[in-house]
Amino acid sequence: MKLNKLVTIAAIAVSGMLIASCSRQVTRVSTDETIDISGNWNNSDSRMVAADLTDKILNAGWINTHQEEHQGKKPVVIVGFVQNKSHEHIDAETFVKDVESAFIQTQKVRLVQGGKKREELRAEKADQQTNATVSSMKKFGLESGADYILQGSINSIVDAHKRQKVVYYQVNLELTNIQTNEVVWIGEKKIAKYVKN
Repeated sequence: MKLNKLVTIAAIAVSGMLIASCSRQVTRVSTDETIDISGNWNNSDSRMVAADLTDKILNAGWINTHQEEHQGKKPVVIVGFVQNKSHEHIDAETFVKDVESAFIQTQKVRLVQGGKKREELRAEKADQQTNATVSSMKKFGLESGADYILQGSINSIVDAHKRQKVVYYQVNLELTNIQTNEVVWIGEKKIAKYVKN
């Protein structure tokens, strides 16, 4: 009987130590801080690439050319599809939002909605045609048409051997004149990560 009690007490003590050693700790950190746990694409990569590419695109000559040809008017840009062609699941929307935010903050270009958000706006206008007062109803056919569309892709290459790997990410963006289909700007940003287990 005493032996059973001792075994039970020992088992409880060991399980208590295991639970204590496996407990999870969560600490709040700054969203600007770079923390790379897995070596995969993360918020720091998205932020860094978006900042670099938007700086390049907003300081390139196409803006001046557009303003010279259109009496000083700011170009109207729509951000199209950024395709994830990498080996990872990457939600490109966070990257796209960083780019759109930079466009708005600099005020060098005008930004219009695209994709599903534009469809939702049009559906709201359609709903207003029957449900809103005439004085507050928004009319069809008065949208700002985009002059340029920004599109791109996120690609990756993995070079791995045993417990080491290097992951190369490359983000490519292209800005195209919608009227002429002329590509007016191309930019890329590369990131390489060495991961050792």
